[in-house]
Amino acid sequence: HGINLKIKRGEKIALVGLTGAGKSSLVGLLARFYEAQKGEILFDGIDIRRIAQSELRRRLGLIQQEPFLFSGTVAYNIGLGRPDISREKIIWAARQVNAHRFIEELTGGYQHELRERGSDLSAGQKQLLTFARALAFDPQILILDEATSNIDSQTEQLIQEALDKLMSRRTCLIIAHRLSTIKKVDRIVVLDKGRIKEQGTHQELLRRRGLYARLYRLQFLYERG
Repeated sequence: HGINLKIKRGEKIALVGLTGAGKSSLVGLLARFYEAQKGEILFDGIDIRRIAQSELRRRLGLIQQEPFLFSGTVAYNIGLGRPDISREKIIWAARQVNAHRFIEELTGGYQHELRERGSDLSAGQKQLLTFARALAFDPQILILDEATSNIDSQTEQLIQEALDKLMSRRTCLIIAHRLSTIKKVDRIVVLDKGRIKEQGTHQELLRRRGLYARLYRLQFLYERG
């Protein structure tokens, strides 16, 4: 309701708020999963309704909390069969996000046939494959929907290093539930009942002692037990 939000190229923005605040709805509007009833969303000054959905979504990379893998080889799951994504680019993307080593250890390497939904891989390994896919597709805007919440401790450092490379020089929208993971973003946008309640850096919002500060304090106390 009444959202007015400008995001600069290369800016890292976190969207936070209680369940139902509008975080996922905002991302859904950007990707045109549904259309805005009022107003407009501009991408490089162009109304996204004037951009073909296939072209718009080619510019967006979405990584969700639950990695989605298809039946097929590891290489197919990274490149999705696109003719412009060569085997060399697939391997390069996997190396960049720390996935190459574990892929090489699989039977058949990049030609390893994954079980349904990647059930033969750990949660961290599955997420690394989705990172490699996103890097191979090279989106202008990267959307992360709590992409690090289900990882195992064994791959936690690899995941963080991969994320840093993936987010570098890219416009990023981060839907965050664990507020401790977004302290370093350029700007935090706090949503409440579909409206922007406040925005600023982590430290600025803590000093304001508003909704973000209350959410952060409650989560900090909960995590400490």
